[in-house]
Amino acid sequence: MTPSLLSGLRIIEFSAFVAAPSAGLALAQLGADVIRIDPRGGNIDVKRLPLNSEGRSLYWASLNRGKRSVELDVRSAEGRTLMQRLICASGDGPPVFLTNLAVDGELSYAALSKLRPDLIMVQLSGSPDGSSAVDYTVNCAAGFPGITGSGRDGPVNHVLPAWDVTAGQMLALAVLAAERHWRLSGQGQHVSLALSNVAMATVANLGYLADVELNGTQRSADGNFLYGAYGDSFACADSRHVMVVAITERQWNALLRATGLQDALPAAAAALGLTLDDEAGRYAARGLISTALRPWFAARTLAEVGAAFTDRSLLWGTYRSFEQMLAEDPRCSEANPMFRRTEHPGVGRFLTTTSPLHFGAVAQPSPGLAPSLGQHTRPVLQQLLGLDDAALDRLQAAGTIAAKD
Repeated sequence: MTPSLLSGLRIIEFSAFVAAPSAGLALAQLGADVIRIDPRGGNIDVKRLPLNSEGRSLYWASLNRGKRSVELDVRSAEGRTLMQRLICASGDGPPVFLTNLAVDGELSYAALSKLRPDLIMVQLSGSPDGSSAVDYTVNCAAGFPGITGSGRDGPVNHVLPAWDVTAGQMLALAVLAAERHWRLSGQGQHVSLALSNVAMATVANLGYLADVELNGTQRSADGNFLYGAYGDSFACADSRHVMVVAITERQWNALLRATGLQDALPAAAAALGLTLDDEAGRYAARGLISTALRPWFAARTLAEVGAAFTDRSLLWGTYRSFEQMLAEDPRCSEANPMFRRTEHPGVGRFLTTTSPLHFGAVAQPSPGLAPSLGQHTRPVLQQLLGLDDAALDRLQAAGTIAAKD
């Protein structure tokens, strides 16, 4: 049997919410042994919405699939010592500690690296100065809410925790880069990442900051228009909505042909002194273009739009709710090899993803099951620390670990 890509890589995760758990999930989906440690009763995200009918968090279950769950009284001296020992336990590779929590004392890098100089610790903070921040307090400072929506009602937050999700993938990348450095040098290290830096770097990398500094541009909210090219949303006759994008000449000409406007629209633009020959021109003429296209969509149902938009050069998509996505989109079904409908004990049977990555040399891994809180406490302590039943029973009696189910 071909080993998984990250076979032999063990990660101790001490985390909450989205960023670090999503990093652990990404690594677990590629075969790493990810052991999530929670305080007794679970961390602050253990009951986060949505919940199933029995009150279990579908959010927590989905982000922690494929991991082993250990529940310790991390506020007690003995519990913290156990956690320290788990982080530094021997194995085939370096110990890896992944966290987005403010750990100190015996769980700090300074303390842990004295026990294991080859320790890799990857830690997410809010801001570079150590102050607290979450996705939504970072996003409000990153400019995007001010250019989202129509601009009539002030800034508009996105509901996707984009900076958390992006930070999670960067944390996973950091683990793999640091592990490669260890393979080349034998050295461990402390890798730090600030959530606000993820957002600020993205704004800079997309050219927004350079546009301000070099051009003095002040971007404004522009509805559903696509900045710098042509794109907009349209209502169909059956109250469904679509998004249409034309960036290249080929895409633009395909849109004109499909809607029958290949003669009338360029002529109307020319009469107003506008050109539709390149992205910048079409962006400048976006209002005229959308005004011309709107009646075409309004006269057709979504199905009729789909029947007309058969040219593969066309870029368009249907707006869907989560319910419609599940009911209508074949990409969100078992027709897509990434998805498998999986029974998660105590949680339910639902569509579950494997890794979105596909590697030609290894089989697609299983989606991984959602653990129950503390499900693997005793087996992990036995395997990594060599504790016998008597020692585990004593820890249970002391409240350091939870009672067996």
